[in-house]
Amino acid sequence: MFRKILIANRGEIALRVIRACREMGIASVAVHSTADSDAMHVRMADEAICIGPAPAAQSYLSVPAIISACEITGAEAIHPGYGFLSENANFVQIVEDHGLTFIGPSSEHIRMMGDKITAKETMKALGVPCVPGSDGGVPDLDEARRIGAEIGYPVIVKATAGGGGRGMKLARSAAEIDVAFQTARAEARAAFGNPDVYIEKYLQRPRHIEIQVFGDGRGGAVHLGERDCSLQRRHQKVLEEAPSPAIDAATRARIGGICADAVARIGYAGAGTIEFLYEDGEFYFIEMNTRLQVEHPVTEAVFGVDLVREQIRVAAGEPLSLDQADLQPLGHAIEARINAERLPSFAPCPGRVNTFHAPGGLGVRMDSALYSGYVIPPYYDSLIAKLIVHGRDRDEAIARLHRALGELIVDGVDSTVPLFRALLDEPDIRRGDYSIHWLERWLARSEAQEG
Repeated sequence: MFRKILIANRGEIALRVIRACREMGIASVAVHSTADSDAMHVRMADEAICIGPAPAAQSYLSVPAIISACEITGAEAIHPGYGFLSENANFVQIVEDHGLTFIGPSSEHIRMMGDKITAKETMKALGVPCVPGSDGGVPDLDEARRIGAEIGYPVIVKATAGGGGRGMKLARSAAEIDVAFQTARAEARAAFGNPDVYIEKYLQRPRHIEIQVFGDGRGGAVHLGERDCSLQRRHQKVLEEAPSPAIDAATRARIGGICADAVARIGYAGAGTIEFLYEDGEFYFIEMNTRLQVEHPVTEAVFGVDLVREQIRVAAGEPLSLDQADLQPLGHAIEARINAERLPSFAPCPGRVNTFHAPGGLGVRMDSALYSGYVIPPYYDSLIAKLIVHGRDRDEAIARLHRALGELIVDGVDSTVPLFRALLDEPDIRRGDYSIHWLERWLARSEAQEG
C-alpha cells in the first residue's frame, strides 16, 4: 500500500480524497495555487505545496509543477480527482514514466475513451448498444448531408474531442445541417484544437443514464448500478439520483452486466462510468468517463461502498474488494450540485462567504470546501457544494433533501439553492417523469412568466 498520495486537485474533491487517505492511514499531500493558499483542502492535508499562480494553466494543469511536487514531498502516487488532468492521457504517461502511480486507468484506456469516435467503435465491438450515427469522423458537408438523410432528422453534430456541451449543434431538418456542421467544427477547433466532428441521431425525450463500473486491471470487473443524471442545463448535470426512477431491477442487471463485461474484456483498472441516452426501453452509448464522477456519492450511499478507497486499493495492486453478488442497491439517494451562481442568469458569483452552515441529520451528507470567511476565487468552476441525501425510498429522499436545503446557509454569495427548492415542488420531479430536455424547457417557461 502507498505511504503518501498527492492529490492533483482542489475543493471538495480534494477533501474527499484526503478523508479516504486518512481512514486508510496514508499521508496526503495537497497542491494549491496562490489563490487557494487558505483553502480547506490545504488545511486538511498532512502536507501542502504551492504549485503556481491562480490561473489553472499555470498551477493545477501544470504537469511539471505536479511532478516536481511529488519529487519534493516523496509522494508515490497521484489521485487526480475529476476535471483538470484526470482524463489527460499524456499526463498519465508522464506519471508512469517517472515511476509514479496514477490512481486511475492506464494512459492507453484514457486515450481510447477520450476520443468519442474511438470510444464508440470500441464499445460497439464489445457489444455495448450505441446511438445510430456516423461510423467515424465526418469530413465534409456532403457526407454530413448524406448521413443526416440516412439516419433521419433530427441529428446532433458533436466534436470528437468534445465535452461540457461545447462543439455540439442540433440540426432538426436538412435545412439546418449545413450551419450545424460548420458551427460545430468551428467551436471544436476553438475549444479543443481539433475540428473533427461526428453525427448521431438526436433522441426526442431521452433520459441520461450512466452505469458505474469498476475494474481490477486483470480482467475482472463489477458494476454498481445506474445513476439518473437527466436534469441538465446546457449539457451540464444539475441533480443526480440513484437508482433511476425509470429503471427496474431486471434492466439494471442487464445493462450493468453488459458494461461490466466490456470493461473486463479490455482489462480496465479503477473507476469508470459508461454513459447512455435511454429512451423507450433502449440504451444508446454516448461516452465513457475514465475517472471518478462528481456524482459518485449517490452510488456510495445506495451501495454502502467507498469508491475512492477502492480506487486506491486497486492502484496499489490489491484485488477488488467488491463482489457482484453482494452489490445490491439499498434505498434511494439524490445529489444536488450547488454552484455559486446568480439566478436566473446562472452567472458565476465568486466572493466572500460570510456565514456557512452545513445541514446534518440522518441520511444527509455535505461535500464542500466552504467555511465562514472563505473567499470563493473567480478562477475555477463555480461548484461549491454537493448536498447528498439518502432515504429508504425516493419519497423519503426527496423529503430529506427538502429539509436539508432549508437548513443550509451560504450567506454572502448567491447560490443555486433556490433552484432546487423550486424543482422539488414540481409534480414531474416528484414523479420522476423528466428527460434531459426538461430543465431547459422549465427554465424557459419560468423566465417567460417572470418577464
